[in-house]
Amino acid sequence: MSYAYLFKYIIIGDTGVGKSCLLLQFTDKRFQPVHDLTIGVEFGARMITIDQKQIKLQIWDTAGQEAFRSITRSYYRGAAGALLVYDITRRDTFNHLTTWLEDARQHSNSNMVIMLIGNKSDLEAKREVKREEGEAFAREHNLIFMETSAKTAANVEDAFINTAKEIYEKIQEGVFDINNEANGIKIGPQISPTNPNLPAGNSRPQSGSCC
Repeated sequence: MSYAYLFKYIIIGDTGVGKSCLLLQFTDKRFQPVHDLTIGVEFGARMITIDQKQIKLQIWDTAGQEAFRSITRSYYRGAAGALLVYDITRRDTFNHLTTWLEDARQHSNSNMVIMLIGNKSDLEAKREVKREEGEAFAREHNLIFMETSAKTAANVEDAFINTAKEIYEKIQEGVFDINNEANGIKIGPQISPTNPNLPAGNSRPQSGSCC
């Protein structure tokens, strides 16, 4: 299926916060209660629609263990968006956010859109991190914030799609150089290479062609 743009995402955060479950819920609309630890990097993709344009999201789900941190770092380069995930029932995963964020900003494009996600909002009785704390961290570091539940699917769609909307807006504002695929954005066959706001008509530009 053709698309106007392809956006590359990376999902980061401590091990066990639900990164793989968020990806599975978004791409397959299902929850897997028992999930093997991610070894290195896993991959998922899905089409969404923004501003009547088809956008393909290519999502890299990374391992949270320290042993795989160097592999994860190599995926920051070439990502237009990042989902930084913590578990609202484990304060240590929230405390480690600063380290993850420093890593992300050091190794990524400076325009990368970062969404902070407090996952497992269905486990309210076990909550250790207040929603207000997540909101405050996001404000302080200029991130988008959302609480989600990979189990009930609450806000999972919005987390991925709102990140894409933010990237799309930056494209419209000219913040991203869309001709440089190192920014994590690829122009699809639906878009005119000369004018990103016009449909291509076909994938090959023709000189002197009219609208």
